[in-house]
Amino acid sequence: MTNPKGVRRGTRDMFSRGFKKNGVQHLSTYLTCYRIGQIVDIKANGAFQKGMPHKSYHGKTGRVFNVAPHALGIVVNKRVKGRVIAKRINLRVEHVHPSKCRDNHVARVKSNDKIRRDCKASGKRLPCLKRKPQAPRTAH
Repeated sequence: MTNPKGVRRGTRDMFSRGFKKNGVQHLSTYLTCYRIGQIVDIKANGAFQKGMPHKSYHGKTGRVFNVAPHALGIVVNKRVKGRVIAKRINLRVEHVHPSKCRDNHVARVKSNDKIRRDCKASGKRLPCLKRKPQAPRTAH
């Protein structure tokens, strides 16, 4: 048989629900508040066909540009041949999760600001706040 060319071709594992993850969707999915400019991860939920992303956007990270009552507008970068295009797609909230990619950065900024304030108050010299590469392991 030749290769089928449907929209959901090759998504048997991608859109399938995990083991013991079937049933009604949790309310927190619908009660999560999204704001314009927020970074979100796209993960298609096979239990909901409405507002489902194309398989090429599954696993991608984008930025919210529009918020509707049940859906979000998201800007995602997509590789097309040799170039990258910023695509605007609309997805329902069941297929979107807030991204944790900036959590480490935000925590580092807060801790650096606290160190700066403490040094300024005590009159100490400001230490280097840049991240340092991990040193090689010592010999045994």
